[in-house]
Amino acid sequence: MFSIGTDIIEIQRIENSMKNRKFFEYVFGEKECEMLKIKNFSSRSVAANFCAKEAFFKLLGTGIRGYGLKNVQILRDELGKPYFEFSGKVLEEIKLNKYKFCVSLSHNKEYALATVLCYTE
Repeated sequence: MFSIGTDIIEIQRIENSMKNRKFFEYVFGEKECEMLKIKNFSSRSVAANFCAKEAFFKLLGTGIRGYGLKNVQILRDELGKPYFEFSGKVLEEIKLNKYKFCVSLSHNKEYALATVLCYTE
């Protein structure tokens, strides 16, 4: 199996959403919030993470129905490479199907973009 999902968003939309505290509570998991705090909640980083979540659910073809956005966290390794950490029903689905993922994030002044690849061995 091989699947791809991609998403793009205007960073200004995320900046507007960031003014509402509930945005973070609804969208981002605990580890993800901690990481974003370290980055001083850069709207570009927040937008890139949001895009990765959207791209992930697009590739599943399910939308977020039955899942929670917080159950898909996009973290960074020591070199800054993004990776997923899953929990809840999302984690169950991934383990059941033995899915593996790659994620790529990018942004400029106006837009953030994410591409997610899913494969099985």
